Amino acid sequence: MRFQVAVCGPGRCTEEERVHAHRVGVLLAEHGAIVLCGGGEGVMVAVAAGAHSRDGLVIGIRSDTDRTTVPDALSAVVFTGMGEARNAVLVASADAVISVGGSWGTLSEIALAGRRGDIPVVCLAGWQVADQAGSPVAGPVHAATPEEAVTTVLTGRFQ
Repeated sequence: MRFQVAVCGPGRCTEEERVHAHRVGVLLAEHGAIVLCGGGEGVMVAVAAGAHSRDGLVIGIRSDTDRTTVPDALSAVVFTGMGEARNAVLVASADAVISVGGSWGTLSEIALAGRRGDIPVVCLAGWQVADQAGSPVAGPVHAATPEEAVTTVLTGRFQ
């Protein structure tokens, strides 16, 4: 089975987050990874468009059942009708997670992946986990660029 990477991020994203997500989609597709996303707006549509631009396979795991708002860049869609609970389906289906930016929904996906324990998580321009003193704790690896995020998940460099 091909490597599946869930790319998570806010539906209302910044221009920088959109650019990063698009580039992550391009890079993942160029490396033959299957892109999983929430199938909505913002980071989700940007990563789908990036992967689609390189003929990548993009699966949207939708929180709703509304077929009228599906981005054209998705290869296939799973309509869950589960609301935010679909985040568990998205993370359970992934071999790795890249989050781009941060929202409460994105944080839930990071937390679900962390609880799973066997899935690498890379945060690009988003959430950071720290102790009370502000020092980073074991958890997501942080990346500064889309290239670093994709290289980290595809090569397993998590130290």
